[in-house]
Amino acid sequence: MTIKLAVLQSGDQIIADVSEVVSEDKQPIAYLFKKPQRLKYNTPIFLSEENSAETSVEVTLSNWITVSDDDDVPVSINQVVALVNPIASVVKMYNEKVNGKPSN
Repeated sequence: MTIKLAVLQSGDQIIADVSEVVSEDKQPIAYLFKKPQRLKYNTPIFLSEENSAETSVEVTLSNWITVSDDDDVPVSINQVVALVNPIASVVKMYNEKVNGKPSN
């Protein structure tokens, strides 16, 4: 399982178990998002020189495609702007939401 945070061209930030879909000639053509969740910031982020280097942000995870019953969603590779490793607390939140338990 590879939990990644994808930033899409639409601006959506999606956390999912991500795998690459390749063509017959081994070229990547899409990503397969398993149990994708949309990450939403609940509070605005304010940066100040007076505060310490630590910041906190409150986030919520929700089903990316609300009315779909599918757990696996293919996404064209050209729709993904960035694919990064999410911070540990967000991975834990994701695992608890989609699996009902935290990861080890």
